[in-house]
Amino acid sequence: MKFRKVVVTGAQGQLGQALQEAFVEHEVVSLDITDLDISQLEPVRKTLEHIRPDIVINAAAFTQVDQAENDQESAYRGNALGPRNLARATEEMGIPLVHFSTDYVFDGSQSRPYHEFDRTNPRSVYGQSKLAGEEEVQKNNPRNYIIRTAWLYHVVGKNFPLTMLRLANQEQVRVVSDQFGSPTYAPHLAKAVSCLIETESYGTFHLAGSGGTSWYDFTQALYQASDIQTAVVPITSADYPLPAPRPAYSILTSLQDPAISLPPWEVGVRDFTTQLKESKT
Repeated sequence: MKFRKVVVTGAQGQLGQALQEAFVEHEVVSLDITDLDISQLEPVRKTLEHIRPDIVINAAAFTQVDQAENDQESAYRGNALGPRNLARATEEMGIPLVHFSTDYVFDGSQSRPYHEFDRTNPRSVYGQSKLAGEEEVQKNNPRNYIIRTAWLYHVVGKNFPLTMLRLANQEQVRVVSDQFGSPTYAPHLAKAVSCLIETESYGTFHLAGSGGTSWYDFTQALYQASDIQTAVVPITSADYPLPAPRPAYSILTSLQDPAISLPPWEVGVRDFTTQLKESKT
């Protein structure tokens, strides 16, 4: 165990909670927005100097994709300025920073899975702010792990499968079938992160549920695993317009260490439904 004391920012989010569970054998200091506003440099410095962690894992982010189109300042403060501050403070302390990014840094125009060395070209303000965060981390702390993930979900928080389960009391649900990505179960991602940081192989990594699917097929698999009979009706993105453009195809793959990967996305669905049932008993 190289890292005895771990700071997790964004601790109350779905990824933050999964990280705390994955690092249970470490001394975890959990910080949320009420504890630390990462967009303020001096508080970041003072807090980390007081805690003296061995590594910082940043799960804090502005994740309201559509809201970002009209609130660019908040998006960049959370997704670029905050990561820059954490990178500066951790570099000053000589410790690594783990930072999470997104498939939305790609425009979705290609027809094969995106790897770490593919050209970025975000279409939305959210994607642009996340790419800016990547660049700030790279510039300010060479001891960085930048982890791009996609379609993240957990049994806590707000996410797509929980929404679909809430809507399952209807006769049918209409789901977009022409957007493709890599659904990622947060506990699977957190476990992979715990393995990755032990390697000290810094750089950019794609860690997402293996394989890919559409929102429509994801919902079908979710309902089947949950024994739900509600009809799922495929629609196009044009049938469900949103303020922020989404990548039509953003399945992720990795050219990095094959020993660190996530299970197939279908396993994520199975584990998610199992944990959800257990949490209700």
